[in-house]
Formats: sequence, C-alpha cells, structure tokens
Amino acid sequence: MPKQRKIPMRKCIVCQESTEKKALFRIVRSPEGDVLLDLTGKKNGRGAYLSKKASCIQKAKDKNLLTRHLGVAVPDRVFDEMNAYLEAHPEDAQS
Repeated sequence: MPKQRKIPMRKCIVCQESTEKKALFRIVRSPEGDVLLDLTGKKNGRGAYLSKKASCIQKAKDKNLLTRHLGVAVPDRVFDEMNAYLEAHPEDAQS
C-alpha cells in the first residue's frame, strides 16, 4: 500500500481558516518587490494566502491586509485578477 502524502495546509489571512493550499489564492511579493497573483503556488518570494471567497478578497482590499502582510503596496489589478478568476471558475469559489 503506497504511503499517503501529507496535504499542505495554509491559513487565510482574512478569515483565519486553515484549508488545503490548492484551495487558496497565493499572492506573492517577488524579490524585486512586485506583487503578483500566483496560481501555480511555486513562484519565488514572500507569499500570503486568501480564501477563494469574494468576501475575503473585498475585506483584504478594504483593510489593506495584503499590504501589511507583504510589506509593499498591493496594486488593485491583483484584486481584479482574483475576482476575474472567481467569475471564470465559479466551481472553485468557496461558499
């Protein structure tokens, strides 16, 4: 019987719920200081995780949580990309 692999868990910085890493958005501050949405989960840099919920995205934007977490200003396009992803992939959105 093959050994079961451990599923990586991460915590949303907004709702504080621990979830499987692949069920969360990863936002990365690259070593150059750019902020990007990392859908692969493998980009180099400091990462912060957000639940795939419109409410968590909005709260992170309103309260500047990503800016505080990553230490740099987060452009609106990152939030727009997350919202666009949820619209394009409603099956991934968490309720």
